Amino acid sequence: MTRRISNFKRFVMMNPIIQFFRFLYLSIKVLLIVAGGHGGTRKI
Repeated sequence: MTRRISNFKRFVMMNPIIQFFRFLYLSIKVLLIVAGGHGGTRKI
């Protein structure tokens, strides 16, 4: 049984611009979480 990938999903996976924006979005979310005090580097 072969899973068929829809054309839209393949287009999203092959599109470097969308991948770049997803990477930016994830890194900004991580930065916000770390800067929001979960990192705990500046607690004096």
